[in-house]
Amino acid sequence: MENYLEVGKIVNTQGLKGEIRVISVTDFAEERYKKGSVLTIFQDGKEPVEITVSSHRKHKNFDILTFEGHSRIEDVEGYKGSILKVSKEHIQELEGEEYYYHQIIGLSVVTEDGTQLGTIKEILSPGANDVWVVGEKGKKDLLIPYIKDVVNEVNLEEGMVIVTLLEGMLEE
Repeated sequence: MENYLEVGKIVNTQGLKGEIRVISVTDFAEERYKKGSVLTIFQDGKEPVEITVSSHRKHKNFDILTFEGHSRIEDVEGYKGSILKVSKEHIQELEGEEYYYHQIIGLSVVTEDGTQLGTIKEILSPGANDVWVVGEKGKKDLLIPYIKDVVNEVNLEEGMVIVTLLEGMLEE
């Protein structure tokens, strides 16, 4: 199992002093990119490189980072196109009924009466609430909105989600 979670992609350098532009894919940019945070750079065909964030600022749609020991453009040019990840050891606990995507994807989905609906294979974030895509071999994907009326219980220990299907959700 992968021990890292993606937080962003390095798309370019910024200026001459070792800054890089990151397109972030984390909900916790301030936490992930704060000074002293340890991230890992993954590049195709190369060993992962662990780095420490030296500075962070926002510029337009980018997160601009510098790393300790990387004070020149030449130090960071080779990182273009790389993926930035954080070790799962460094993620914080979420409160209440909040979950990381990696905790939800792969869970079995069953109705209150025990009917097996499939496994969550993807999470969509189209607007007000997430939508969990449930797949089962030979059947059309089922879309489960993550709302109280539908999702009754998320049991990470048992790897299961119990749902109440609303009228029209299950099309045969």
